[in-house]
Amino acid sequence: MANVILAAILSFLIPGLGQAYAGDMKKGIIFFIVFLIIIGLYMFVLNKYLPFNIIELIFGLYAAYDGYQMAKV
Repeated sequence: MANVILAAILSFLIPGLGQAYAGDMKKGIIFFIVFLIIIGLYMFVLNKYLPFNIIELIFGLYAAYDGYQMAKV
């Protein structure tokens, strides 16, 4: 059984890492790819618009929650 707090922290810092830690590598890779797309859009396309930064934060919080839920099972 994975540590739920560690899974949540890992997923918040790098979305997908907590999911991989909890045992679902496929979901972890998908979360990480979505995270890279959000970062890429923010850095290279829309670097002056705040909503993408907020989207990044919201996605990080969701990834942390999902990592927590996955490790809890």
